[in-house]
Amino acid sequence: MVKNRIAVIPARGGSKRIPKKNIIDFMGKPMISWSIEAALNSGLFDTVLVSTDCEEIAAIAVKYGADVPFLRSEHADDHSTVSEATQSALHQLKKYNGRDYDTVVQLMANCPLRSSDTIITQVKSYEKKDSKVSLLSGFNYGMFNPWWAHCKNQKGEFEKIINTYDNTMRSQDLPELICPSGATWVSDVKKLHETGTFYSQGYHLHKISWLDAVDIDDMDDLQLAKAAYLIRNEEL
Repeated sequence: MVKNRIAVIPARGGSKRIPKKNIIDFMGKPMISWSIEAALNSGLFDTVLVSTDCEEIAAIAVKYGADVPFLRSEHADDHSTVSEATQSALHQLKKYNGRDYDTVVQLMANCPLRSSDTIITQVKSYEKKDSKVSLLSGFNYGMFNPWWAHCKNQKGEFEKIINTYDNTMRSQDLPELICPSGATWVSDVKKLHETGTFYSQGYHLHKISWLDAVDIDDMDDLQLAKAAYLIRNEEL
């Protein structure tokens, strides 16, 4: 049942590492269309809003069923956080239609493999909690585990970044680490406006598959996402 939930898909037009990243072709469709369709197919939202400063992105978003009643007026620069962009979109929509929403679900356009089922599971998990703290998607680190990360110090020597455990610890004995993914972030709207971030005090992480979590920022990420798509659709 839809209960004053809104999905916000931030998609500014000025991406640098991959020009027009949010609308480039991904497996036969514009990148942003995957997130729009996942939101619509979940049946959870009375509004699926794409917040963009780009008319081309807006036109594509509308074609795939999203609401784009205006172009983003603020926080479309290289320095604003995505939380600020989503808050700006909510304020702008309030001025446009006077609506208040209880829950906001932010879906990044550059996470095309996050499914509608994954969104449904995370939103249900959020709504089961007594305290409506933010619930961010994340996945378990695998072979790229930060426990083993090293960097050069000022002497040019390599040293571990995390020194909580020594080099004799087996990987299976180390505490679990979870990497946040921009796939799906859920928050109470009032708390988002109060704190200014989805990383509000007491936030939780909701574990999803790394296949759902792939977050495309550069060309290497794009290749990984294509590989993940093929893994998920091996019968193709």
